[in-house]
Amino acid sequence: MHEPILVINAGSSSVKFSLFKTAKDQSLATSANGQIEGIGGITRLEVADAGGRELINQSVNAANHHDAIGLIHGWLSSHVGAETICAGFGHRVVHGGLSYFAPIMIDERVISDLEKLIPLAPLHQPHNIAAIRALAKIAPNVPQVACFDTAFHRNQPEIAQLFALPRALTAKGIRRYGFHGLSYEYIVSALSVLAPECGGGKIVVAHLGNGASMCAIEGGRSVATTMGFTALDGLPMGTRSGSLDPGVILYLLDHEHMSAMQIQDLLYQRSGLLGVSGISNDMRDLLASKAAAAREAIDLFIYRIGRELGSLVAALGGLDGLVFTAGIGEHAAEIRTRICRDAKWLGVILDEKANLNGGPRISAEQSPVSVWVVPTDENLMVARHTSRLLNGSGTDTSSR
Repeated sequence: MHEPILVINAGSSSVKFSLFKTAKDQSLATSANGQIEGIGGITRLEVADAGGRELINQSVNAANHHDAIGLIHGWLSSHVGAETICAGFGHRVVHGGLSYFAPIMIDERVISDLEKLIPLAPLHQPHNIAAIRALAKIAPNVPQVACFDTAFHRNQPEIAQLFALPRALTAKGIRRYGFHGLSYEYIVSALSVLAPECGGGKIVVAHLGNGASMCAIEGGRSVATTMGFTALDGLPMGTRSGSLDPGVILYLLDHEHMSAMQIQDLLYQRSGLLGVSGISNDMRDLLASKAAAAREAIDLFIYRIGRELGSLVAALGGLDGLVFTAGIGEHAAEIRTRICRDAKWLGVILDEKANLNGGPRISAEQSPVSVWVVPTDENLMVARHTSRLLNGSGTDTSSR
């Protein structure tokens, strides 16, 4: 199998994708990255090659995800120039529930199972499924593989996955799942090359982007993470609230007379950095603003990261390394500086110059805890899993 692999990461109004070339030794290399943004509105198709050179940037018509996938498939057909344009399609799927804890070949039963998990990831799961169904119609003979953001955390200690709820509810699947697993899995693989002495130890990875979470990892395995039953838990995010006293929900129901859908919209779309600042969900905008509310939103974000860091270090029983990744983690030096200064009590000593330069190591040589900036690549992780399954070297271990 030497045909390329297409990786799809579908969001609510966009579809991001990457094309990977496969060599004879099954190694993967990025051929192109692209996205269709503004689905249902003013839509653009943008594609660049592996070096960042623009291949296409144009307005397109995409009323829904099926249209968007058709446009991507059409571009691939002309770009690759072969009758069989892909060996397979790999999908980042946010939620695998209790049944899916490893990459799996997609069939109708799998899709049906994933649809049942939509209430657990309402912002992501429907769009993941829409992309899968669209590709199944457009290219029915090309195999598709689902890779799950929850899978990396499924081997956590059982106690770390439990809520203090009646066992009957736990048995129905109400438990801590954790997310951003493909990102954490990639970081573990990158550290094994970049800093093996750190990667095999006790580390905390901070995946800080519009969606944000942190994960305690020991020996390459997830020990604890900040997100729980849904991707709302843990840190405040771009538009999501993060951890919230359940009593707030009861109050909103009883005293503000909000419906479940109104509360869902509040917590997913109108809270977080946007809600606190009243300005933007984009950290770049907040850092550039002189408004007091913008500074407070940043302060809250950093404060919560510090609290969660302490909790995760407690779960690990120590700390060897701290890793920043994702949009804010990779690009916001000021945020990294403040987090590291607050973590001085853990033994973190920041190298200010290295931090401003973006690393990869941003801690001083004498720092007992090493600190790193490692760009994540969830799409490459999906491509690796897809390639292994297509070549029979992966393990389809779901318990369906």
